[in-house]
Amino acid sequence: MAPRRRAVLDNAIAHYYDRIRSALDHVREHGTEGDGPEQRLPQLDDITREFFAVSGMASVVLGTHHGVRLTLLDLMRNPGTRTTKTFASLVIVARAVRHIRETGERLMLLTPSSANKATALRDAVLRAVDAGLVTRDELRIACVVPRESVGKVWHSRLAADPGLRERNPVVVHDGPGAAVKALAQEGAETCAAELRRVAGVRIWHTLDLDNYRAADTVRAFYEAEFLPLPDGRIRWHSHAVSSAFGLFGHHLGTRLLAAEPGARDDPPGYLLVQHLRTPDMVQDLYAGAASPPYRRHPVSGLYVQNANPVFPAAAFDPRESIDPTFYTEQPATAPRMSALIREQGGSGIVVSLHECLGRYAQVRALVAQADVHLPADPRKLREWSLVMVVTGTLLAVERGLVRADEVVLHGSGSYDADDYTPLPPDALRPAGQLGELSDALHKAAGVQDT
Repeated sequence: MAPRRRAVLDNAIAHYYDRIRSALDHVREHGTEGDGPEQRLPQLDDITREFFAVSGMASVVLGTHHGVRLTLLDLMRNPGTRTTKTFASLVIVARAVRHIRETGERLMLLTPSSANKATALRDAVLRAVDAGLVTRDELRIACVVPRESVGKVWHSRLAADPGLRERNPVVVHDGPGAAVKALAQEGAETCAAELRRVAGVRIWHTLDLDNYRAADTVRAFYEAEFLPLPDGRIRWHSHAVSSAFGLFGHHLGTRLLAAEPGARDDPPGYLLVQHLRTPDMVQDLYAGAASPPYRRHPVSGLYVQNANPVFPAAAFDPRESIDPTFYTEQPATAPRMSALIREQGGSGIVVSLHECLGRYAQVRALVAQADVHLPADPRKLREWSLVMVVTGTLLAVERGLVRADEVVLHGSGSYDADDYTPLPPDALRPAGQLGELSDALHKAAGVQDT
């Protein structure tokens, strides 16, 4: 059966609800025991189905590049986020809803984020409150975001409404991006027991991989239904990654599908795309290979190298950041992903801003086939994940880094300055150290004197 050229699925979570439940059961049985509610979902009724309605997916064949077929998997269809973080966020909040209903215990989600996860979780919490699945006192969320990327967090009624803003703080940290993870972890460990005792609010620190894998299995389920792999063909999946949570979810989905009676087992390869500031997963894949030495070109002024095709041939700065979304240094998931790629196939590539800008018009024309619209002026772009993955895939194919017949490009995020309004200054709480974060968490839980 040949793949369909275009396929749209409006509510992927509802469509694959029983499969996601099975994935949650698998995670519960084989994963690590975290501090959150059980890996269980509420019954799928009309209200819950509407809550999940923004979990749309689509795929479009973009054509071939140097003989390799390219298909875009669009995971950015929620107009309130424009990123794939919607899927896991909806499932996390749904698990919270079930826990609250069964125990009566109030919950506060706590997450570090470079912005997109904060936006998606806040969007999911607001959807749950608006749907009447929980009240504003039963479920709240605190986000810890680095100063460099706080302008990417989307404004919503969670900040505009004074009561919701107090219960759902966005805490801004001035340190390096990765420092928000340590601060959030310390906040959870320090404040959890007291807030449960004094305010009856349980903190759920959501960072663990097992909170995300089950939701991202929908990528594999969608692939099996709408993008069946012809016999004898090799398929890879490419993704702009920081810790590659989405690909781990896809991998889990492929394993669950392969375990079904009579199922084929065609494990895919994975192509990791990163930028120069944090190329750690690609470096781990290539046994810790260091970035090659760059030299300043005397005419163009660019930093150039031709020793290693995995790294950019030219860059404005050998340590540049294309997007602060990709801020994780030495992710704990890197060895696991490297082992997976060595077993199943795949590779990695690091892209530069110079390369992304040089390919921008080409990328814009390609994704327009999928009704994904990039601004004519790249300076308006605020989320670069989509541009990075398309650019990286094109370059990887051209440099002989792809040994597959086709690549599915995971469109994990793209939005520009016209798609959203940043949070206003009065919706932000600075926290340079643990004490200030503790104050914010206590206030959010309704404890005024700390």
